[in-house]
Amino acid sequence: MDKLLQILEGLHPDVDFLSEDALIDGGILDSFDIVTIVAEVDAEFNIQIPPQALIPAHFNSAQALYALLQRLQND
Repeated sequence: MDKLLQILEGLHPDVDFLSEDALIDGGILDSFDIVTIVAEVDAEFNIQIPPQALIPAHFNSAQALYALLQRLQND
Protein backbone atom coordinates (compact mmCIF):
# COMPACT_ATOMS: atom_id res chain seq x y z
CA MET A 1 0.00 0.00 0.00
CA ASP A 2 2.89 2.38 0.74
CA LYS A 3 4.22 2.27 -2.83
CA LEU A 4 0.71 2.78 -4.21
CA LEU A 5 0.30 5.83 -1.99
CA GLN A 6 3.62 7.17 -3.28
CA ILE A 7 2.36 6.81 -6.86
CA LEU A 8 -0.90 8.59 -6.03
CA GLU A 9 0.80 11.34 -4.03
CA GLY A 10 3.17 11.90 -6.94
CA LEU A 11 0.14 12.86 -9.02
CA HIS A 12 -1.61 15.01 -6.40
CA PRO A 13 0.55 15.74 -3.34
CA ASP A 14 -2.19 17.91 -1.82
CA VAL A 15 -4.74 15.04 -1.51
CA ASP A 16 -5.14 12.84 1.57
CA PHE A 17 -5.42 9.52 -0.22
CA LEU A 18 -5.94 7.58 3.01
CA SER A 19 -9.24 9.30 3.75
CA GLU A 20 -10.52 10.39 0.32
CA ASP A 21 -13.19 8.10 -1.14
CA ALA A 22 -14.39 10.11 -4.13
CA LEU A 23 -11.26 10.43 -6.25
CA ILE A 24 -13.15 9.92 -9.50
CA ASP A 25 -16.62 11.07 -8.46
CA GLY A 26 -15.13 14.21 -6.89
CA GLY A 27 -13.05 15.04 -9.96
CA ILE A 28 -9.70 14.65 -8.21
CA LEU A 29 -8.41 12.06 -10.67
CA ASP A 30 -8.95 12.49 -14.40
CA SER A 31 -8.39 10.16 -17.34
CA PHE A 32 -4.74 11.17 -17.68
CA ASP A 33 -4.18 10.32 -14.01
CA ILE A 34 -5.76 6.88 -14.56
CA VAL A 35 -3.48 6.20 -17.52
CA THR A 36 -0.48 7.21 -15.41
CA ILE A 37 -1.58 5.01 -12.50
CA VAL A 38 -2.12 2.01 -14.79
CA ALA A 39 1.34 2.47 -16.33
CA GLU A 40 3.09 2.95 -12.99
CA VAL A 41 1.31 -0.03 -11.41
CA ASP A 42 2.45 -2.17 -14.34
CA ALA A 43 6.04 -0.91 -14.03
CA GLU A 44 6.22 -1.10 -10.22
CA PHE A 45 4.22 -4.25 -9.45
CA ASN A 46 4.14 -6.02 -12.84
CA ILE A 47 0.34 -6.06 -12.63
CA GLN A 48 -1.67 -5.24 -15.73
CA ILE A 49 -5.06 -3.72 -15.05
CA PRO A 50 -7.41 -5.04 -17.75
CA PRO A 51 -9.71 -2.63 -19.60
CA GLN A 52 -12.84 -4.10 -17.98
CA ALA A 53 -11.41 -3.14 -14.56
CA LEU A 54 -11.09 0.53 -15.52
CA ILE A 55 -14.27 1.58 -13.73
CA PRO A 56 -14.74 4.45 -11.25
CA ALA A 57 -15.43 2.12 -8.32
CA HIS A 58 -11.87 0.74 -8.55
CA PHE A 59 -10.31 4.21 -8.55
CA ASN A 60 -12.49 6.19 -6.11
CA SER A 61 -10.15 5.44 -3.20
CA ALA A 62 -6.66 4.15 -2.58
CA GLN A 63 -8.19 1.26 -0.64
CA ALA A 64 -10.38 0.23 -3.59
CA LEU A 65 -7.44 0.41 -5.97
CA TYR A 66 -5.25 -1.58 -3.57
CA ALA A 67 -7.96 -4.25 -3.25
CA LEU A 68 -8.12 -4.47 -7.07
CA LEU A 69 -4.35 -4.88 -7.28
CA GLN A 70 -4.42 -7.63 -4.67
CA ARG A 71 -7.14 -9.51 -6.59
CA LEU A 72 -5.26 -9.17 -9.88
CA GLN A 73 -2.01 -10.28 -8.27
CA ASN A 74 -3.67 -13.40 -6.89
CA ASP A 75 -5.23 -14.39 -10.24
